[in-house]
Amino acid sequence: MKTFNLQPSTFNRRWARSRTVAGSLRLQAGCCLFAFILFFAVRANASDAATFCLFSVAQTGGEGVFLQQIVKADRPLPALKLCDSPVFGKVTELTRAQVNDLIAAAAPDLATTNWSGAAAIRISRRAREFYEAEMLAQLTATLQHDYVKDKGELELSLTQPWSPPVIPDEPLTLKILELPTAGVSPAFIVRFELHTGQETLGAWQASVKAQVWREVWVAHSSLQRGVPVAEADIVRERRDVVNIRKEFANFEAGNDVLEIAEFVTANMPLLADEIRPKVVIHRGQVAEAQLEDGALSIRMKVIALEDGAPGQYIRLRNPVTQKNLNGTVLDGQTIAISL
Repeated sequence: MKTFNLQPSTFNRRWARSRTVAGSLRLQAGCCLFAFILFFAVRANASDAATFCLFSVAQTGGEGVFLQQIVKADRPLPALKLCDSPVFGKVTELTRAQVNDLIAAAAPDLATTNWSGAAAIRISRRAREFYEAEMLAQLTATLQHDYVKDKGELELSLTQPWSPPVIPDEPLTLKILELPTAGVSPAFIVRFELHTGQETLGAWQASVKAQVWREVWVAHSSLQRGVPVAEADIVRERRDVVNIRKEFANFEAGNDVLEIAEFVTANMPLLADEIRPKVVIHRGQVAEAQLEDGALSIRMKVIALEDGAPGQYIRLRNPVTQKNLNGTVLDGQTIAISL
């Protein structure tokens, strides 16, 4: 067996050398590990960045230009408004750099480093033609709501050709600018303008014919004054009442408390002022007048100077003194007078 006799100084040198080599190996291993982690971290960040493909053209509505309208991405995009829409009929052109700046201003955290597609995009408003049917529908609805109201159902038709203008493909409102003094009549010219939510598109005019349809009471034959409504020869019909400005008679069939107030020509609509409550006191009739004032009660005979229905105030005459009085009809025999 061989025996090695190492001096202490030799051993110490070898031990120190081994420790230096081990430390160097550990440092190298640590550097490799850091580089490995950094490499995959960069790869991970690169894979998280969105990839945008810029379109060459796009059309928008009037509410603004949104990110998803002008780019295609490899992931869902937020509803991010970048800028206002172009004025209708105009084109806005944006480069990639300008789009980048708009995205950075609206959403700084949204990654925008990976781009493809067009170098710039041309943006315009969606457009369509405003055809006759839609114009008439909007015009009819506006005139019905603002002018005809509950008089009846308005129906319009054009008397001259309509050239459809090009307008934004967006919800519209129509505003009446000018109407004849007589309002809605059988034939008239109306001026109107169109609006979107943000802008006025312009003014147009249309020459139209109008009818206003309504269910009304019509005299089937001539009606004499004083005929009870329940016995009158009347029918319910749908009529064009655009030329009639007065209020129409309105009552249920078989009404027994109303009567015809004046002569009505056959085939004419029955108006509100052509009916009245049924007369129970007639002109020249002798009735009993009663006067009550506290404990005082007076009754006397009077002559009616005009017809009267219950609740009506009529003129009377005292046949003894020949003085005229006024009183309220209570029923077919009694009239209340006051001092």
